[in-house]
Amino acid sequence: MPGLLGNVIAVEEPPLDVPVDIRRPDEGVVISRGTRVYLRTLTRNDLVWLSEWVEDTYLERMVGSEFLHAFKHDWDKAPGFHDAVMHDPTQVVLMVEAYRGWTKPIGVVRLFNIHLLEGYAFLETIITDRRAIRRGYGVEAGKLISYYGVDVLGIRRIEAKVYAYNVLSMNSLRRNGFREEGVLRQAGFDGTQYWDVVIFGILKDEIEAVRKRDKVYLPLDEPEGNVIEPT
Repeated sequence: MPGLLGNVIAVEEPPLDVPVDIRRPDEGVVISRGTRVYLRTLTRNDLVWLSEWVEDTYLERMVGSEFLHAFKHDWDKAPGFHDAVMHDPTQVVLMVEAYRGWTKPIGVVRLFNIHLLEGYAFLETIITDRRAIRRGYGVEAGKLISYYGVDVLGIRRIEAKVYAYNVLSMNSLRRNGFREEGVLRQAGFDGTQYWDVVIFGILKDEIEAVRKRDKVYLPLDEPEGNVIEPT
């Protein structure tokens, strides 16, 4: 049974020998499925994973996530953070789950600073397990939540910011059709040094072009007889 770990709810990890096809989803609601990963809703039990991730100094330097920063510093890892996120109309936060060989979530992806009237939002993709890096998981997670933004929220533009030294994240955005739009000079700080922040953007028609190219669909949009199965 889940127990308490500090101020958050701890969860028991499923044993490694649990067949992958029955391990997940064990909680949350699946929002979108791709070929490598699927996205599900954030649950209170996920706070135990957030508690691990906020202590990762490498992750902090590469991402500098305001989301994780708020959980650690503003909320002191308290359980109320979950409800605050779920009732925040300016963001959508989804956990990233990989299909095969993983016993816990591999990251989190979100749309934030959502402006429905103007039709734009910001994207943040965080792959937290280093074993999952360079396997296309972050790329697909970004695509899936972008499709959600277009189809469900009516978003017409998505922006993303990346530290200039995070080449991997910049390449992932480019693979998803984002275009580099500018540089905020020395707008980022890693604790010891100021760095440029690179701005990327993508428009609705460009998102649709990526979807058509890659043939990855939301469950809401899967055409009959062409459902993508996990591989």
